[in-house]
Amino acid sequence: MALARLQGIHRVNRAFHSVSVSPFYGSYWGRLNATSEGITRSTNIACFYSVDNMLGQNGSEFTIQLGGTRWMSMMKVPRGAQQTSLKVTMLSPGFVYEPYEPRKPIPFWKRWFTPSGWRRTKEDLILEMKTAYAIATLRKKKGYSKKLFYQNAVTLYKEINTVLANGDITSLRKTVTEKMYSALKNELKRRESMWNRVHWELVEPLVRIRTLRARMIALDKNDLDKAFIQLTVEFLAKQRFEAYDSKGSVVAGDKNKEVLVRDVWVFERSLFHPGADWRLCARLSP
Repeated sequence: MALARLQGIHRVNRAFHSVSVSPFYGSYWGRLNATSEGITRSTNIACFYSVDNMLGQNGSEFTIQLGGTRWMSMMKVPRGAQQTSLKVTMLSPGFVYEPYEPRKPIPFWKRWFTPSGWRRTKEDLILEMKTAYAIATLRKKKGYSKKLFYQNAVTLYKEINTVLANGDITSLRKTVTEKMYSALKNELKRRESMWNRVHWELVEPLVRIRTLRARMIALDKNDLDKAFIQLTVEFLAKQRFEAYDSKGSVVAGDKNKEVLVRDVWVFERSLFHPGADWRLCARLSP
């Protein structure tokens, strides 16, 4: 019997790759391929589980359940395992829903007097309606204010760029998603291989800030309160930049010159996590 339990633990441990467990309870961060309506995504999921419940006497399948609904079947567990439900909390979808891309302008006559123009007009209207719906939902659930959001977005924009310039991003764990945090770490490593340090400065006020797109990602079609909102924001600002080598010599940029820079960032917020705030989840190519 003891051998069967050890074999069961070994199989479960292998299935979850690197899982650190205590004798009674454990938790892990994993990259799981979640399939929803035929679309496979890589998702950040925090799971909490009981080893004793997992390795019971009956049952044949180990499953993950979300909100009482079966979310994903992970593996077949051999005899000696008991079906259990895991408490799953999705902290971020891990992807940008419909990333923003500028729409190519079309002539007035083509838009209104040709079939292709009519189709394009319909597509544009649908895109705008999706943005309006997401903003309306955000305003209803969280009391969204464009002015306050822009103030928050500019603060995050300045803070994240300043921390990156200083070379220590550990303070950004609460202001960026896990996927974005990993991307910033890799970016910082590449930069450090080229330059020893950099100077970055934002010239305020910004030239322009505007919302390009808003999208809502619902986790359960029967419960739209369990959703994330993503706002794509354009920053147009003057900046000063200068890079130095290990000897302190300037190798790129000029901090005495102002450069006009356009950035497109995607901010994300949960509608169902208590105390959730806006976090950077992606930076798109301008």
